[in-house]
This record gives sequence, C-alpha cells and structure tokens, in this order.
Amino acid sequence: MASLFSPSLILLFSFWVALISPTHSSDCSSLKLPAGKKQYSNCTVLPTLNSTLHFTYNAANSSLYVAFSAAPPNANGWIAWAINPTATGMAGSQALLAFKNKGSMVVKTYNISSYSSIVEGKLSFEVWDLVAEAGDDGKMVIYGSLKVPASAEKLNQVWQVGPGVTNGHPMKHEFAKANLASLGELKLVEKVNSGASSSPAAAPAPAAQAGNNDSGDGWRVREINAGLWILGLVSLLFLI
Repeated sequence: MASLFSPSLILLFSFWVALISPTHSSDCSSLKLPAGKKQYSNCTVLPTLNSTLHFTYNAANSSLYVAFSAAPPNANGWIAWAINPTATGMAGSQALLAFKNKGSMVVKTYNISSYSSIVEGKLSFEVWDLVAEAGDDGKMVIYGSLKVPASAEKLNQVWQVGPGVTNGHPMKHEFAKANLASLGELKLVEKVNSGASSSPAAAPAPAAQAGNNDSGDGWRVREINAGLWILGLVSLLFLI
C-alpha cells in the first residue's frame, strides 16, 4: 500500500484544498446587509476595499436599486459608490457618499466634475430613497434608487472609502493600489445567443433573498468546487 504521506498525495491534497477555498469564490451567500429588510436580485463582491454591491435592475422603468457596503478606514470615515456616465474613472462620476453626522448616518450626492472639485450637488440623473446605515462589523451601507439610461446594459461604476469629513467636505482618500483600482463595469443585462442573433437578458441571479444573495458566478463556482471535490476523493482512493 502506498504511504499516506507520499509526495504525490500531499501535492494532490494541497491543490484540492486551494481550489475549494472560499477565497477563490465570488459567492455572496454569506454576506448579509445590516438591516436585513431589503431584497435584491443580484450580489457581487467588488474586487477591492472589502466592499460588495447588491442590486436589482428594472428594465421596464430604467430603475436601479442598490445597496453598497464597505468599511471606512475609521468610525468617522466615509464610503462612496458612483456611476460615471462619460468615463471609467473618478472624474465625471455621480457619487452617493455616506458618513456619520453628529452620530447619525447621512447620504449626500456629489457631482465630481474633476479630481480637484468635489462639491455636494445634484446628480445628472434622478435619485431617491437614499438611506445609510452603520453595522456592528464596522461596515457602512448605502441604500438608494436611481434612474439609468433607457435600454442600458452596463454602467461604469466607481467606489471608494475615505478617512473623514471636514465642514461637509470629504477628506482625500488614500492613493494605495486598492483605492486606485476601485472601478469597473456593472453589467445590468447579458447577451443571450439564439442562432445567429443575440438579445439582452436580465443578469443571471438566484431568487431574491433579504440581504443574502448569490451572484450567478457564485453558483457556478460551487458547482465546479463540488466536481473537484469528487475528483480529488476518487484520486485519493487510487493513491492509497
């Protein structure tokens, strides 16, 4: 019988553990919003700043409902989520920014026309139902609804966290790698191929759950992990 601690067995086991590790998954099933009262069809783990975005897109009325969650650098810090209608970076973005004001959470809107001009003001699109909350885990959540362009299939999103607010003005955020990389594309719908033509369809997601949702990628990751687990188990039986 082969040794239970043979190099090939140890290598296989290490590879198997690495593949099924939750850190390699975009699964949102363990993420819960502090309030637990909102429902969203999609959830995505954003790649930087320990942040997530829950959202539901209603193509019928071009409305997007979001809950952005992130941890500011300290209890007096701020978090922000934005859409940039004209570019992919911070300049030109239309931001929702939340922070504590005299002990209560507030949400302000900022039309960031340039990197040197961050002034509170109206956005270029309609927003409503803006609310912010602070969780016991140190994270803040911005809830909001906004109007997006008709027939929109994707948006340029930007998110950020900062150390504090002075006289109503957000203090500058850090310029670390994670801060500079906090931008990306938000897919509202995906193309579905049908023969030679394609048509838009709602972004894949499981049924909505209160503050506890999976992205389509999360389900696929779990299916792959299950297959790898079975493959690893069979390989172990042959090696022993």
